[in-house]
Amino acid sequence: MSKRILQVIAVAVLTASASLSALAGDMNNALGGALGGVAGAAVGGALGGSTGAVLGGAVGGGAGGAVTSNRRERTGAIIGGALGGGAGTAAGNAMGGRGGGLVGAALGGGAGSALGGNISRSNSYADDYSRGGYRSRKHHHKHRHDD
Repeated sequence: MSKRILQVIAVAVLTASASLSALAGDMNNALGGALGGVAGAAVGGALGGSTGAVLGGAVGGGAGGAVTSNRRERTGAIIGGALGGGAGTAAGNAMGGRGGGLVGAALGGGAGSALGGNISRSNSYADDYSRGGYRSRKHHHKHRHDD
């Protein structure tokens, strides 16, 4: 890779981590999605041009979200990272060429992964409460014998 692409990747990662701290409750998902998205877009762009960059950004964003998320967040982080990485790469390519695609992949993959992970985690806890799973484990029932 040329020195210019490495500089763009470094700026994209720093921008994503700084701007997503306010948006993302879980910084690990955001950082994983951003790094995965930008790496996927860079590899995909080198192999398959603009379309390859979009596909690579989607795959990389989803993979980055999967690696950094826990069990409750994983599905949402994968889907959000993939959608955000692909959409960010496409928008960045349209507005700023190859460098813009890398920045878009980082921002989209990071934001999508963080948002998807948070939604998935919230739904997981809501399911526990609605089924009575969390509270029912806390109650101890006494066995009574009626004479």
